[in-house]
Amino acid sequence: MKHIARKRFGQHFLSDAGIIDAIVREIAPRPGDAMVEIGPGLAALTQPLVERLGRLTVIELDRDLAQRLRTHGQLDVIESDVLKVDFAALAARLVLPPAAALRVVGNLPYNISTPILFHLLGFAHLIADQHFMLQKEVIDRMTAQPASSDYGRLSVMLQWRYAMENVLFVPPESFDPPPRVDSAVVRMVPLATPPLVDAARLGEIVQVAFSQRRKLLRHTLGKWLEQHGFAGAFETQRRAEEVPVAEYVALAQSFPHQ
Repeated sequence: MKHIARKRFGQHFLSDAGIIDAIVREIAPRPGDAMVEIGPGLAALTQPLVERLGRLTVIELDRDLAQRLRTHGQLDVIESDVLKVDFAALAARLVLPPAAALRVVGNLPYNISTPILFHLLGFAHLIADQHFMLQKEVIDRMTAQPASSDYGRLSVMLQWRYAMENVLFVPPESFDPPPRVDSAVVRMVPLATPPLVDAARLGEIVQVAFSQRRKLLRHTLGKWLEQHGFAGAFETQRRAEEVPVAEYVALAQSFPHQ
């Protein structure tokens, strides 16, 4: 029976064979890789991946789709909201020598893509790489440089931990049903030696800084720094989008660990 895409799950199923082949080439799956796919849907990407891997773990929230996926002999199906999945436990179960770490892929639901990215941020030390299909606008924000309108909280929090690049443009007609936005595929590789910083403190600083991004930082982050007894030097006569990632990280490092 044909599966009807469910709006509440943000379902848009890949249907363009050429695009699917291009995504698989970018992922470059190898036999034995410990790979997890988020939101396999109708298995358009799942099938070519598992043919190259031999075995694949998939995370699917939709009960009907999960039931269908369980009939596939090479898939281990986790029926769950991905935001509730403990990737540390998954890595402990799946990653065997000589594999270095988990590889995570997926066509992420556009309505919760940012929470998923932040959820995975906490497991970056266990992950070799991530390849995600996302709304192109989101990838533009993830990879944005300072002093641009796309540069914001998402840029800082992810660039602190990953090297990222937009590797493939995906037009709406590649999906059924077609979304109303352009899509793209991002490659995210955790930095081998990221700056040591309290992620919660960094997140708090960045959130305050960008809370009123059109105002100078003295109106937002400057007041926050005063309240927290900051005695160091930090230029607040500029806007949040003008501050490079490294400066936000250095500022967070100047505070004791929470």
